[in-house]
Amino acid sequence: MPSIESSPSAPSSPSMHAIRVTRPGGPEELRPERIGRPAPGPGEVLVRNAAVGVNFIDVYYRDGTYAAQAPFTPGQEGAGVVEAVGEGVTGLTAGARVAYTGQLGAYADFTVVPEAKLIPVPDGVDLKEAAAVALQGIAAHYLTHETHPVAEGETVVVLAAAGGLGRFLVQLAAHRGARVIAVASTPEKRKTALDAGAEHAIGYEEFDGTVRSLTDGRGAHAVYDSVGAPTYLSSLRALRRRGTLVICGLSGGQVPPLDVELLRGAGSLFLTRPTMKDYVYDAETLRAAGEAVFGYLAAGVIRPLLHDVLPLQEAAGAHRLLESRATEGKLLLTPADERS
Repeated sequence: MPSIESSPSAPSSPSMHAIRVTRPGGPEELRPERIGRPAPGPGEVLVRNAAVGVNFIDVYYRDGTYAAQAPFTPGQEGAGVVEAVGEGVTGLTAGARVAYTGQLGAYADFTVVPEAKLIPVPDGVDLKEAAAVALQGIAAHYLTHETHPVAEGETVVVLAAAGGLGRFLVQLAAHRGARVIAVASTPEKRKTALDAGAEHAIGYEEFDGTVRSLTDGRGAHAVYDSVGAPTYLSSLRALRRRGTLVICGLSGGQVPPLDVELLRGAGSLFLTRPTMKDYVYDAETLRAAGEAVFGYLAAGVIRPLLHDVLPLQEAAGAHRLLESRATEGKLLLTPADERS
């Protein structure tokens, strides 16, 4: 287990453990350090993290696909308890249970978060489960309710269906009455997708042809593709006339520039690359989405599957595990005193 290094410029007290990135690169660039504990400014809240989520967006910031000014603390999803509030915060007090997403800096004992980015966590929801659904649960919600509003009787294809986002997409699409075809790489992952509510679970090899066979040649109404470069053309071929391809991740690499004539020739298809900031763009839309997701969680509609819960200082190992495609469900990091 890596040791926690002290940053030369870190004040002696108060301090906290954090993961820092000083330059773009591989998982080895995730370095545990002890740094000064931040204080909340006006409109901000200091959250003592109980658990933080590990997501592919963290990989994109770490490797430089998405820009961030170094040095920085990665991570964009967490849940915990309010430690302190800044001037002007009126809706939260110390001790409140909250979750957040879309706020860089989660890989730490404490994170400063604007009040507008915090979601109250109901008493009946475990904080680790709240951290496991804050980002991917909300993403799955807008993807299935707004990006392509899944309708009863539709056929929907979900790639990487045993992963964190994929599993929630399967669960929500099935809940809305769709016939879900899951695509996953191993028999074990395909079983996970079936357990989540998929009607069929298939492998990646020529999956577009398999989808057409399962739909009497018509194809799917929508494909949710979080893999990207290796799969997007097969995803397009799996669609029926006027179907929708939703590129909702890039775990296999960025999709290259696309000739729009492909969309015309394949049946007047729709293609979208949604991002959370365009669907959950203010405090009102965030809290509404969070309330819906936590409601689904409490009702058992979405059921997070935790692949592992690792100490914060093992963030590099968590990234290696995530990028290996060996995970089923969610990876979480926790501070040392929160792993009980």
